[in-house]
Amino acid sequence: MSGRLLAPSLAELRKRRSTKWREYDPDVLPLPVAEMDYPIAAPIIDAVTEMMRRSDTGYLGKFPELGLAFAGFAQRRWNWQINPESVRMTTDLGVATIEILRALGSPGDRVVVMPPIYPAFYNWTTEIHFPIVEVPLRKDGTNYSIDFEGLEREFGTGVQFFIISNPHNPLGLIFTSEELKKIAALAKKFGVIILSDEIHAPLTYKGETFTPFGKVSDEARSQVITLTSASKSWNLAGLKCALFFTENSELHEKLEPLVKGIRSRASLIGAASHVAAFSECDEWLDSAIDTIEESSQYFAELVAKHWPNVQISKPKNSYLSWVDFSDTRLGEDPAVELLEKARVAISSGIPFGTGGKHHARLNFATSPEILEEAVTRIAPWL
Repeated sequence: MSGRLLAPSLAELRKRRSTKWREYDPDVLPLPVAEMDYPIAAPIIDAVTEMMRRSDTGYLGKFPELGLAFAGFAQRRWNWQINPESVRMTTDLGVATIEILRALGSPGDRVVVMPPIYPAFYNWTTEIHFPIVEVPLRKDGTNYSIDFEGLEREFGTGVQFFIISNPHNPLGLIFTSEELKKIAALAKKFGVIILSDEIHAPLTYKGETFTPFGKVSDEARSQVITLTSASKSWNLAGLKCALFFTENSELHEKLEPLVKGIRSRASLIGAASHVAAFSECDEWLDSAIDTIEESSQYFAELVAKHWPNVQISKPKNSYLSWVDFSDTRLGEDPAVELLEKARVAISSGIPFGTGGKHHARLNFATSPEILEEAVTRIAPWL
């Protein structure tokens, strides 16, 4: 399989029952949720269908196929050798993050993040009373960079954890190997445990290089717990499965008590779908990357034509655009105004933390027709 993936018509998409298509009134174009509008890969459909035909819909237990499938994918795509037996299953990254923090820390332990950042990081840590410490990314126009001095300062105050979105959501920013090495060295120096959310990594654009955090150095291998899933790259969020692992044997053992509990909350069908995604769907993934790259370029062209006073990020990964409405007539929370006025739903930037005011996140993994309609609806209100 190669070439472009084609999103169904708007009428067909509205028959879907995910929150993206049920959260809003029928006249709203929904572009906030991180899921794609494209058809699912055929091997995944076949794997799930076969499970149903066999009435194989019980509880999830040991599933070594998943570790093997992901290890094979990591080797093919990133030349990263991991031990398949170190891979543990969980419901999703939220469950894994919460339970890992509970297992390794205690309420009151501080967690560093680099906003603007995926809002769920704030939600997860708040739920278990682990205070967030922000070290905002430095902004220069549409370019962002890591504040290493800020990280060293905060790591030095005794924070226990650092959660990174690698690649970065919402910016589509890919951190370099050297940047990750510097963070790992600081984490090792101050005893900070790193949770690396690498859920968007498979959707890295052609010509760009994603580097797994756990691969970059000995310091990284000793400090990093990697969390990932096929849910974003193959559109499987509703099947509830994810994975996590570490190459630090001490951390691996400390997380052993979690294994049965969080594994049983995941989905057997989700695990089977992930095996198919990681082992049989490379061609579909390549087509998805080609499609979202085209969509990203088309969205940039539409913005230049219809939104001359708006700046957007230049993603190198995935299907999310960070949109800066600062020079428009819209207020601090453009998403709220545009939902009411233009009947287009995008994600408010404010929950993304410092740097989120006057910004919003838009998902462009849809058809050109829907993108054009959304942009033209919004244009009169800028």
